[in-house]
Amino acid sequence: MTTLLKSATIIDASSPHHKQIKDILIVNGKITEIEDSIKENNTFKVIKLDNLHVSSGWFDTSVSFGEPGYEERETIKKGLEVAGKSGFTTVAVNANTNPIIDSKSDVEFLINKADGSATKLLPIGALTQGSKGVDMAELYDMQQSGAIAFGDYNKAIDNDNLMKVALLYAQNFDGLVISFPKNNSIAGEGIVNEGPSSTRLGLKGSPSLAENIQIARDLYLLEYTGGKLHIPTISTAKSVQLIKEAKKKGLQVTCSVSAHHLTLTDNELEGFDSKAKVTPPLRSKQDAKALIKGLQEGIIDMITSDHNPIDIENKKLEFSLAKDGTIGLESLFGAVNSVIDLETTIKALTVNPRIVFNQEPHSIQKDTLANMTLFNPAGNYIFAKEHILSTSKNAVFIGKELQGKVYGIYANKKLVLN
Repeated sequence: MTTLLKSATIIDASSPHHKQIKDILIVNGKITEIEDSIKENNTFKVIKLDNLHVSSGWFDTSVSFGEPGYEERETIKKGLEVAGKSGFTTVAVNANTNPIIDSKSDVEFLINKADGSATKLLPIGALTQGSKGVDMAELYDMQQSGAIAFGDYNKAIDNDNLMKVALLYAQNFDGLVISFPKNNSIAGEGIVNEGPSSTRLGLKGSPSLAENIQIARDLYLLEYTGGKLHIPTISTAKSVQLIKEAKKKGLQVTCSVSAHHLTLTDNELEGFDSKAKVTPPLRSKQDAKALIKGLQEGIIDMITSDHNPIDIENKKLEFSLAKDGTIGLESLFGAVNSVIDLETTIKALTVNPRIVFNQEPHSIQKDTLANMTLFNPAGNYIFAKEHILSTSKNAVFIGKELQGKVYGIYANKKLVLN
């Protein structure tokens, strides 16, 4: 198939055509021409879209699907289709399925299920067996089968020595350890951010201290062991400061932030809407500002949707009983694009995650494989149920004003348009 993208603004700092408006010709998955104007041919599939922008393909480093075990929430096939229409050519999929992804065969199952999709699936294996935090899982075997990192999704490792051993062991094969930032003893039974909102609403609070202490512990362990550590979905101002100091020391630590922690605060809890019940909890306005600044300064490496589909039986409940999590693939770009400049956003969705998770970089240049996201950064709209593509509908951004539209992707010799 030959595809011609007309009048596309290229946003790719690694491309000689950065910030230029060009026609792009793709033949059998490869970029063959990038010119000011390419003549149309009746054998071409011609793509003309309003204010079309293209970047190298976006990579979301924290995505959950239901399969295996929770197919009613999201199957792999459906999830990858949603990811493609939301602009993602690559997703790293968490291990929180049933059974937990903690063995070689589990990793191979995910990869095989995703075969042939436009969006590439990269499995994250569990760090511990069954994500129970007791015994280390088969990290090396999982990596040999295609796992790109190891972490227990949204579960902290309480055992200090287990985390120390994992950081030491993973160095034997250049493995990346993921540690969820939460001290369970301090968090206790807290379900929202501890502060004025939790007090006013009578909800049990989980203080930012619970995140900060866990990060401090992990950074001390990393300084002792060496190795590589990734801290997902940080949510506090102090976390940014701790990671900034660790990077100055030369420690190999990286981190991500979710779109909802960048743009929303614990004020969302006023209506006791369970869609706003997430882990980590939504924090204060001061925390959100610090996260935005940390991203702009390069302390925070990447943005994630932290997409976590939850079926209605487990989400539309009394706030304290509802499961944590929000879907976010469909809304990530529109949410972040309203508070972060475009180039910072694109870098946090393309270059940085590929470096951290040891994936091949992509660039929009002649004679390279086409792996790109198509979008329009302009235009505001209210995110509504009709914008949800996922099977589950637990979207925290419903009713929020977003900016920009995703058209789709070209990847793996396939054009996927929303």
